[in-house]
Amino acid sequence: MNDWAELGRALDAMAASGRGEVREDGEWLAELAGLRCELHSESKSPLVRLWSGERNLTRRVLGIRERSEDRIVLDVQRFGRAKPGRLEFLRMDSRRTAGRIVREQFRVRVRRFLTERFPDATIESLTAAPDLEHSFSGLYVRGRMREGSRAWAVLAVSPNENAAAIEGILAFGILWLDWMRRHAERRAIEGLRLFVPAGTSRNICQRSLALSSAARTEIYEFREPDAWMQKTDPADSGNLESRLMPRHEAESALQESREAIGKIHALALHVPPAGNEIGLRLVPATDEVALCFRGLEFGRWSRNGILFGLGDSRERLFNATEPALDRLMRQLDRFRSPLVNETNHRLYRAAPERWIETLVLQDPTRLDAHLDPRHLYSQVPALAAGDRGVLDLLGMTRRGRLVVIELKASEDIQMPMQAVDYWLRVRRHQRDGDFERYGYFAGTEVDPEPPLVWLVAPGLRFHSATETLLKYLSPEIHVTRVGLNENWRRGLKVLFRQ
Repeated sequence: MNDWAELGRALDAMAASGRGEVREDGEWLAELAGLRCELHSESKSPLVRLWSGERNLTRRVLGIRERSEDRIVLDVQRFGRAKPGRLEFLRMDSRRTAGRIVREQFRVRVRRFLTERFPDATIESLTAAPDLEHSFSGLYVRGRMREGSRAWAVLAVSPNENAAAIEGILAFGILWLDWMRRHAERRAIEGLRLFVPAGTSRNICQRSLALSSAARTEIYEFREPDAWMQKTDPADSGNLESRLMPRHEAESALQESREAIGKIHALALHVPPAGNEIGLRLVPATDEVALCFRGLEFGRWSRNGILFGLGDSRERLFNATEPALDRLMRQLDRFRSPLVNETNHRLYRAAPERWIETLVLQDPTRLDAHLDPRHLYSQVPALAAGDRGVLDLLGMTRRGRLVVIELKASEDIQMPMQAVDYWLRVRRHQRDGDFERYGYFAGTEVDPEPPLVWLVAPGLRFHSATETLLKYLSPEIHVTRVGLNENWRRGLKVLFRQ
């Protein structure tokens, strides 16, 4: 009896500390803060009860496996189950963040709805803990489920995560599938099951069409309140959304903007060599033209006039605001220079992919002598979602083979999947004959072979997971990694092609 009384006091003290958590069989259950704990020790096998506004848990205590100031481990039995389990109370150095708690709570719900929707399956493991060494993100719940002799890798994402996290689940799912296959001891891993919130699977399904048969993937949508779940068919995901503007319309808009921004060029010429560094770029899905200084947008032209400024701070250009524009141009010329000493300045570091893009567009043969310098287009076709943070160039080799070029200045685990996203759209427009119909690649014949994919980034900036992701793509997608020099701002040099 004294042991149980001491145990009760120890649990009370740990809960009062406000820095503890409860785990059952190694899986997080709840924070101790806000959780009430009660030990009923009238019998030889006392009951421990935990409850809060969100949960109620009762277990029979079979014994005390470990007890210290920072850790209490109990052998327990859940009612209705013969196999005993383990209940741990741990004092933590710091409390989990609110986001971490929300994801752990989601993991508990994932186990529940998987058990309900797959009654013949055994959920062998589920965790929401990040593992940076293997690039496993804490945004997702990952685990393993078994159905008879078959096992599946599982990845689920909560409706509380943002759209980028939901759309990015496929890349992390492939990494988890590959790791599980390499560490499978008894039975092979059949494939990957992804669980995403209702109404969010369309882009994921479309991307999955570019995977090889080795990446057998099933995608399920779920809705938590009513425990609804449905398997989706990638073939029913609809057309890939992209917009292909007729080339004559694009050229017309660019020419009209050139005539209208003469005043900006005149001002910039007072700041050599700034006058030669202003570029024009069509803004996807609009009739506007972006004015860019070494790739960084500092203004926009439309038929309603010209706005200038950085970020959301814009003002209209007219005589009274010319001095402000002059100051801006001088600032850009000073800090956005390849020779600047202040390399941590925000203007130097801003929009690095756009800066790389301007260097490639100035002379495509710097990237590869096989590129036809007459035909290189930025963000054509334009994705319906607009700018994704990774730059897309569409080019052509001198023999007529289309080339999708993805530009990135820093590590991004999603780069291969974003390239696939763009490749699928280019391939559809190619098959439909849209490029010829809309006036692109004039005077040349487009090779019907699938487009090539070039992933272009500084040589040390390819994410370590890139190779794993690439091996699960369809054999139809031929990918080359092009590594650039780290000081690319001073001039592009290709260090390797793989």
